Amino acid sequence: MATVQQEAGRGGRYGDFDKQWIAGQWRSGRGTGRLIDRNPYNGDVLVELAHADQRDLDEAHGAAASVQKEWSARLPSERSAVMQKAARVMEARHGEIVAWLIAEAGSTRLKAELEWAAVHAVMLEAAFVPYRIEGRILPSDVTGKECRVYRQPVGVVGVISPWNWPLQLSNRSVAPALAAGNGVVLKPASDTPVTGGLLLAKIFDEAGLPPGLLNVVVGSGSEIGDAFVCHPASRVISFTGSTPVGRGIARLAADAPIMKRVDLELGGNSPFVVLDDADLEQAVDAALFGKFLHQGQICMITNRFIVDRKLYEPFVEAFTERVRGLKHGDPSDADTMIGPIVNEKQLKGLRERIDEARSSGARQTIGGDPEGLVLPPHVFADVTNDMLIAREEIFGPVAPIIPAANEDEALSLANGTSFGLSSSVFGGDVERATRFALRMEAGMAHVNDQPVNDLANNPFGGDKNSGIGRFGGDWAVDAFTTDKWLTVQHEPRKYPASADVLKGPWASG
Repeated sequence: MATVQQEAGRGGRYGDFDKQWIAGQWRSGRGTGRLIDRNPYNGDVLVELAHADQRDLDEAHGAAASVQKEWSARLPSERSAVMQKAARVMEARHGEIVAWLIAEAGSTRLKAELEWAAVHAVMLEAAFVPYRIEGRILPSDVTGKECRVYRQPVGVVGVISPWNWPLQLSNRSVAPALAAGNGVVLKPASDTPVTGGLLLAKIFDEAGLPPGLLNVVVGSGSEIGDAFVCHPASRVISFTGSTPVGRGIARLAADAPIMKRVDLELGGNSPFVVLDDADLEQAVDAALFGKFLHQGQICMITNRFIVDRKLYEPFVEAFTERVRGLKHGDPSDADTMIGPIVNEKQLKGLRERIDEARSSGARQTIGGDPEGLVLPPHVFADVTNDMLIAREEIFGPVAPIIPAANEDEALSLANGTSFGLSSSVFGGDVERATRFALRMEAGMAHVNDQPVNDLANNPFGGDKNSGIGRFGGDWAVDAFTTDKWLTVQHEPRKYPASADVLKGPWASG
């Protein structure tokens, strides 16, 4: 039997990315619009494809629903085997996948390798999902009655993913949803149709996933977004993206003809707190990675640095000096830390934030003009929590530093936001820093580590306006299965003839 490596070698590099993946076929979308997918670093056209429309959505959901029941009836070992083979396909096509992440998402090579590793880990983790779906036997107060709870797949899952970590933020829902016995319809972001969806379809197809079980529809949110969320075939919507869009999705899902569950990971405003007893060198090292990985275009990236007055000026000086040494430019170069912003709209928003910071009195310690879509790193000191770059999610290589008088003020500043995705705190006394972390209002908190943490299988999720639900670990079983309560009466039962009987076991049975 040929190995996966031999199969990949014979098949050559993946193609057909100018088409949609619907009902087990690569074909053109029926929509009138066209998507031109460009390399954000050099502007090269990577792919051009026709948008999907409502007819494509219907066909994709219909295909997923039609094959889902047979797939869910497969042995756990069969579903697990597909996930394991998908991981091997990724190994065989490692270079090809990394190259696509660099070319389409503007990933630096460092970030692309980290993303590949995270996706690969999720594939392997998903191989265990079929064995983690467990039922329960519940007690009953009725003689001869047995109560059982079965965990069953929800049916069809709709996944909407963003452009910043496209392959990982698609696959962390797609792989476990499939492994749990569901069909999936995936809508990737328009900036990353290949790495956010079509590439994943190729991987699973090569791994032997039954045709029609995974469908990828590419189209603008304004054209098919509402219809995607409200489609009657899906029972769960998994979304990663901005808070305003997430709010809209939650409303649509609640008002859909058939209500559905939602799992939302939304925007963040992650604080990075440096207490007065922190190891300055350790904090600065972590700060560089936790702010500038992927040009700062990560939902849980550090948005604000909050530094105790005792270490404030030393931190600003040391951090700025280290930022000067960061290379920005061609993301394919192994030593590039800061590559291109994903598109002109994002860059325009970043320039507006930079201008506002200057006009508001922040002290700029380093900066520079954009080179195409590559924005050199910017650092601003003496920022206040009410400035735009501290108040809103930046999503770029711009670092605001805020002074704090003491620990109490640092905590107040850290929690002074409507977001609560991720956070971090640095301190020499680990238990003191841990107590501080427990008081931070965020779904994730890290002590002496930066917020972009363990990207594969841990329970990601936020508080406040940063989302609903969790992504990773046992979340997959809860998110993509549903409880089915079933009772079995083993012995003949007498039913009440009057209200007087309703004083014993019948009251609860």
